[in-house]
Amino acid sequence: METVQEEVEYSWREVVLPALIPVVQEPVELDRETGERRRGRDIVVAVDHGPNSRHALHWALVHLCRLADTLHFVHAVSSVQNEVVYEASQQLMETLAVEAFQIAMVRSQARIVEGDAGMVICREAERLKPAAVVMGTRGRNLMQSVLRGSVGEYCFHHCKAAPVIIVPGKG
Repeated sequence: METVQEEVEYSWREVVLPALIPVVQEPVELDRETGERRRGRDIVVAVDHGPNSRHALHWALVHLCRLADTLHFVHAVSSVQNEVVYEASQQLMETLAVEAFQIAMVRSQARIVEGDAGMVICREAERLKPAAVVMGTRGRNLMQSVLRGSVGEYCFHHCKAAPVIIVPGKG
């Protein structure tokens, strides 16, 4: 028996990040390169206020990102209308965008989405069709993950739009 999933409207707010990369015309010699390399890839990075999220971002910047890529930060919250939550999330994403530019010189976009974290990340991956979805672990042990579930595990099993890379914490 197959479960029927309803298309659910969801709330989200774009985060306006500082324009860190100046707009320049593309050089002519890029014509021989493939379109993906010239255009860059989209990479979704699930972020929260924890240290493992920042560690996963740094891992992605060092091991995965190229110059033309765009990072899409996704942060799941309980309510996008709560201004305190929005401002704290916006400040976090601005800080991460500056770090991403300083480390790998990549562009960043950010979105705060209302809902369950696993479903939100999978929905954003479906919308963007990224090259990868990168996320950190929460730092739970095996027993806690089995009993309470895990956002990374949910995304690993349900995200069909892109490969999911779960970066373990520094531990």
